Amino acid sequence: MWTLYQFPLCPFSRKVRLLLGEKGVPYAPVRESPWLRRDEYLDLNPAGQTPVMVDVERGGMPLIDSGPICEYFEETVDKAAMINGTAADRAEIRRLTIWFDTAFYRDVTGPLLFERMEKRLVHRAAPDSGALREAMKSAIAHLDYIDFLLDHRAWLAGATMSLADLAAAAHISVADYLGGIDWKGHEQAKRWYVGMKSRPSMRPLLAERMEVISPPADYENLDL
Repeated sequence: MWTLYQFPLCPFSRKVRLLLGEKGVPYAPVRESPWLRRDEYLDLNPAGQTPVMVDVERGGMPLIDSGPICEYFEETVDKAAMINGTAADRAEIRRLTIWFDTAFYRDVTGPLLFERMEKRLVHRAAPDSGALREAMKSAIAHLDYIDFLLDHRAWLAGATMSLADLAAAAHISVADYLGGIDWKGHEQAKRWYVGMKSRPSMRPLLAERMEVISPPADYENLDL
């Protein structure tokens, strides 16, 4: 069986967990706090980041980083293809996946994690209210883009659910946990996210709680 070294509020770990859930791949999750920089974990991934997957029964090289991990299971598990369609379709799926993993993370998820989680758990410091306001303002702009995409497509990248939807749901769920998402005026994005929240692959993620950091009251609800 696979072991997944992950952190519950790491959006990249969540993206992998969603893909594994959609594909029905069994795994044993192991919580890894990257800031601890454990020697045993650094032996697996010298960068110290999550996620990392290891096949404990077969051995071999660990799979490192959410992108290669998702591509590996996309290539080796036929069920629930998440990068499919024409070459142009697959290019769009990868483009949007990268957009969430880079731009959305840079503007929204990353700052919220630093201010509302890392500062509290690691640095024992108060969040910067200005930085939080900027992250929440950026979230509105990103939701505008999601609305635009959904005005023209059934799902973010096309006619079917794809890795782009999993990446988006992973990042938004973390931002939502940290109180950084305001759905007002974004009916398309909200309707899409409620659909993602209802999926069996996502329900276990939404049920998890971090110590000393609680999500908004409607975090798990399907009626936003």
